[in-house]
Amino acid sequence: MPMSQDQVIQTVLQSEDLPTLPAVASKLLIITGQEETTLTDIANLVSQDMALSAKILKVSNSAFYSFPQQISSINQAVSILGTNAVRSLVLSFSFLSMRTKGGCSKFNFEQFWEQSLAGAVATKLILDQVPGADTEEAFIAALLHNLGQLILASTLPELYEQVLTRLEEDKEADESAVEREIIGEEHAVIGYAVAEHWGFPESLLLPIRYHHCPDEYQGDDKTVAQCIKAIFLADILTGILFSDQPEEYHKIFRREAKQQLGLKVLAINKILKEVHKQVDQTAEYFGLSIKPTKSVEEILQEANLKLSLLNMSYEEMNRELIRSKMELEKATKELAQKNKLLENLANIDGLTEIHNHRFFQNFLDKEINRAIRNEGAVSLLLTDIDNFKKFNDTYGHQTGDFILKELCRICKEQIREYDLMARYGGEEFIFVLPETGPEDARTVAEKIRSTVENYTFDDGKNTYKVTISIGVASAHPSGRDFKKNEFIGLADQALYEAKAKGRNRVEMYKPGKKKKWFNF
Repeated sequence: MPMSQDQVIQTVLQSEDLPTLPAVASKLLIITGQEETTLTDIANLVSQDMALSAKILKVSNSAFYSFPQQISSINQAVSILGTNAVRSLVLSFSFLSMRTKGGCSKFNFEQFWEQSLAGAVATKLILDQVPGADTEEAFIAALLHNLGQLILASTLPELYEQVLTRLEEDKEADESAVEREIIGEEHAVIGYAVAEHWGFPESLLLPIRYHHCPDEYQGDDKTVAQCIKAIFLADILTGILFSDQPEEYHKIFRREAKQQLGLKVLAINKILKEVHKQVDQTAEYFGLSIKPTKSVEEILQEANLKLSLLNMSYEEMNRELIRSKMELEKATKELAQKNKLLENLANIDGLTEIHNHRFFQNFLDKEINRAIRNEGAVSLLLTDIDNFKKFNDTYGHQTGDFILKELCRICKEQIREYDLMARYGGEEFIFVLPETGPEDARTVAEKIRSTVENYTFDDGKNTYKVTISIGVASAHPSGRDFKKNEFIGLADQALYEAKAKGRNRVEMYKPGKKKKWFNF
């Protein structure tokens, strides 16, 4: 039977294995809470620790703050950065240097600090995209937000090991619920209690308490609320960087970033593009040794490559495994992975980041052969953006490129993992739906058309509306009579009819005289 909340907190606070803050950090928390404390008092305290002072000056003069003038003393740092910033730096260095005795064998302490740093960097990067947001203490609040995990791994290692084992066995389990079931309380509450015991200010305590559930924060402090939401989003973003389901976290991050903080598409794209570089740079500033962080783009491309390998036939998989083995004998594992990635890039359209025409042709060949072997069905959706030339002439090609890329992203979310969306040419896109008959194909096409019609394309400056027309062709391939190019032509005829009937509609190909292989 798990302990009560009070029992858990008392056990943790009285544990001999509870980590302690360095003396300078503890004293700094005390004096910064006193109204009579001066900037000189703070500078004198920090200056007592020469190593800590050197680290603070290094970060103060780095791109982390980007001050135009050189900061040469702690007095000058306190004067320019301010009390809260210096306190945050002291706590950051104290936390990153904190080491524990023994602890839970399943808990990876080095990975914990690496992910904590990534979350702190992501939080600051997210709030940089929120007009008027206060990022003064956001970095340290995010760095400490999972403090409770470290505390539980150190003070209640056997119970926390049970938690980690359960989470390993059940990937869908809710972390907080498992912690409450086994230990008696979740790590957010434990982290809050320990940080309160150490004398942390409320601006740091509240993000620790509510980072997993921002909607539960009922306070009226806008800065704290924004910080909590940013940390919540940063947790999702680190899921892209460190989990084995980056595509899922990527979708969730885009949705929640818009919902929680109202971020625009361009702001979200900037965060995703910059985060890996910022993590590596900040780790260097703070003297934390971590392996280079992969970009979000590279992580998602590798995930797509793995999915492509899973979709291969048995014979193709065997050939791929043999080829991979030969490559691994000639080069390192890392080089082999890079080669596979480069091969995959040859099949990706540079602008829209979906598969290109070449990949579509090969993919369709395989699906036709599969349908013939299994006596199954296959469908094509040929899509064209309505009046796109006029749109480009009106708003410019840069806006047009944004529309193409964003349209591909939202359309891909409407199809199954083993379906294909590829760029057919210009503003035309083609979908291949394996094992799909005409009625289901029409349903999918209508879902895609409706999604585009109802979506507001927002580039951060203006909003736009576009529509698409879709031609659908379905077939039940049988033997040598089946002609791939003729099949594509049927979808093209249906698309022509959709445009002729007024655009923004779905049309099915309806032959006057059916082909031998067109047997629906």
